[in-house]
Amino acid sequence: MKRRQFSASLLGTGAATFGWAGAALAQGEPIEGTHYVRLSQPVSAGPAGKIEVIEFFWYGCPHCNAFEPALDAWSKKLPADVSFHRVPVAFSNEPFVAHQRIFYALDSLGLLEAMHRKVFYAIHNDRSRLEKPADISAFMARNGVDAAKFMEAFDSFAVQAKAKQATLQAAAYKIDGVPALGLQGRYYTSGSLAGSNDKALAVADFLIQRIRKVA
Repeated sequence: MKRRQFSASLLGTGAATFGWAGAALAQGEPIEGTHYVRLSQPVSAGPAGKIEVIEFFWYGCPHCNAFEPALDAWSKKLPADVSFHRVPVAFSNEPFVAHQRIFYALDSLGLLEAMHRKVFYAIHNDRSRLEKPADISAFMARNGVDAAKFMEAFDSFAVQAKAKQATLQAAAYKIDGVPALGLQGRYYTSGSLAGSNDKALAVADFLIQRIRKVA
């Protein structure tokens, strides 16, 4: 899903783009500038000794929601020298920042693994927007989370700082749509570049091998 473009009319354009890029990818290895982008200004990556892979996402993005099962399965099979984590984006203030803070509050409480998919489900299946504090608090309570403790984390300086850092990191990668995958501060790919989200994972595998060879 592209920045500020949230209408269903995008689906037809995206399908055409996917078909063109997917056909090129099927003919050989991924092509720089077509299936992935090399950053003109590299971004700091960490931790040391690991190949960093980042998924840039937004809880409100239907494409991110659909991508989550395949991404989750793929990430669990990554080699030991690859470090994978997610970064929530904010293309504008709301509802993006609220969703960033949900992610980092859950992470700070050790609840991310248990609740991450539930947040997606609530938004895309239950049609809960999860934008207002009262709605977020009620959702957490319904799912067995201490709502008061969660909202304290949600409003904390540490969580707000992480949300701002996430926005800076997405800007450094020049992310203009989600889901997207950033690799080692050098490259990024996405479903719209690779041809589909599944193909983006194949491109990421290719780039991981390339990074490993030159490390």
